[in-house]
Amino acid sequence: MRQLALGVQLRAEAVFASFAVGENAEIIAALRGAGKDPLWIWGPAGSGKTHLLQALCADAGDTAAYFPLDRHLGLPPEALQGFETRRVLCLDGLDAVAGDLDWERALFRSYNEALELGTRLVFAARAAPQSLGWALEDWRSRAAAGIVYQLRELDEAGRIEALCLRARQRGVPLPRETAEYLLKRLPRDLRSLLEALDALDVASLAAQRRLTIPFIRAALETAADKPP
Repeated sequence: MRQLALGVQLRAEAVFASFAVGENAEIIAALRGAGKDPLWIWGPAGSGKTHLLQALCADAGDTAAYFPLDRHLGLPPEALQGFETRRVLCLDGLDAVAGDLDWERALFRSYNEALELGTRLVFAARAAPQSLGWALEDWRSRAAAGIVYQLRELDEAGRIEALCLRARQRGVPLPRETAEYLLKRLPRDLRSLLEALDALDVASLAAQRRLTIPFIRAALETAADKPP
């Protein structure tokens, strides 16, 4: 797997087997299929876009590249050059550079070169391509030319499934009633739930306790009592 100079790496837990599908079966099928059309996946923060892009890269192995357009990384548009030579190129967070003419030119160039090389392109953003404030009309046309999917957020049953999948991946027994308890006591967005589960798993290992409801209740109370 080609890595960025700043050390961006795939998360070990970001694989298809640990993704709770919910109403997104069509998107998973498209990602895992053999289609060559560019894909654009959009949905709110925490809906699983990064997970899916990294899962696709994990499946493709050394022939894939994952490139986040997070402004905090401080990457210049020139950093994108060369990634279009990979068999699969996943670009994450395109909404972060909408309206930036230099970045849009770099995306337009990479898009065209990728198509010539037969590179598979997968984009992710918080909005559909036609809803973003692009500055470059040529790129606006290219961005909207692929197949667009809206990633549906998980309902309560889907969030419980996601918690159980993450626990199974970590080798932690998590009874359904315990997952339901977490859902009632924690922020309901999936990212917060999974991060909390990871932290509770670490705490349970340190205490040599199982993830039971009494242990979780005590851990959450202790965390709430700590000064910010």
